Amino acid sequence: MTSSDHKRSGLPDPMLAALLALGACVFFACLSATVKHLSTELHGFAIAFWRNLFGFVFMIPWLWRHGLGSLRTGRFGTYLFRSGLSVISMMCGFTALAYMPIANATSLSFTAPLFATILAALVLKEKVRLRRWSATLLGFAGVMIVLQPGSTGIGLGEILVIGSAFLTATVSVIVKTLSRSESSQAIVTYMVLLSTPLALGPALFHWDWPSLAAWPYVVALGLFGTLGHLCWTRAFAMADASAIVPYDYSRLIFTTGIGIIWFGENPDHWFWIGSAVIIAAGLYIAQREAFLRRSRGTKAVAMQASAESAQPGIGADVNAPKKSSQNDGPR
Repeated sequence: MTSSDHKRSGLPDPMLAALLALGACVFFACLSATVKHLSTELHGFAIAFWRNLFGFVFMIPWLWRHGLGSLRTGRFGTYLFRSGLSVISMMCGFTALAYMPIANATSLSFTAPLFATILAALVLKEKVRLRRWSATLLGFAGVMIVLQPGSTGIGLGEILVIGSAFLTATVSVIVKTLSRSESSQAIVTYMVLLSTPLALGPALFHWDWPSLAAWPYVVALGLFGTLGHLCWTRAFAMADASAIVPYDYSRLIFTTGIGIIWFGENPDHWFWIGSAVIIAAGLYIAQREAFLRRSRGTKAVAMQASAESAQPGIGADVNAPKKSSQNDGPR
């Protein structure tokens, strides 16, 4: 969606951003369902390769339009590390769907903000105070409710999806460090260019060609992933992150519905209770971070205004003689 398309829609920014975010969640839910469907005949590593390959194919028009001129960087190693972690995270998440219900996998994937809070404190040295630590611990209590380790046990699927969430959180921290010196266009472009070859190597150890009937679903991997990505990034460009992030939790509704209709899954009441706890913790962390960001911005503006009021006009030469009236007009 371009700026002209946005103007023609006639919708206010917050409403259009909300619709785009919800659309992204629908596409991501469809992506998860497609992965689970394909997992009956393809390994998760191979599915991750096909998702990246066709994701690249569907991104070619975007790359053609924006060009590759922004790829000059002195941080190629960081880009490579970030893409490698993203591919591993994707492989873990895709493989997990072969072992567990799609709704449970989605619920546990929401632990990524909890891990991000811990990593922000340890790696970025951000100040995380009592309230955010409490919300993080509450979120992990919700994870225990969903997992019910004392009754059903923790299987390979649960371990993989939590590992995927941890890697996703790690990637978000790396992207934060990249964004300090790199453009968003370069960050997105490198991810698209590097993920496909990185995913190919592990996929070759578990290689099976898709059957003829599976090829439409294989192509759909790239389509759903690309459409979801484009809708999500466009929504973030039109509204504050604190207003968009809560919509991500609607994925749980969409994936649960798909799981019931397509795969015959029926989550129990412990799933809903634990998911509610995880979501509440994630929402609190997101809102708290937004509040702290606004507070820092307000403080910075106040300090700047105070400094400006203490001197007679920033940029003015107070020692210069007063100009004559004929030179006082705008130039």
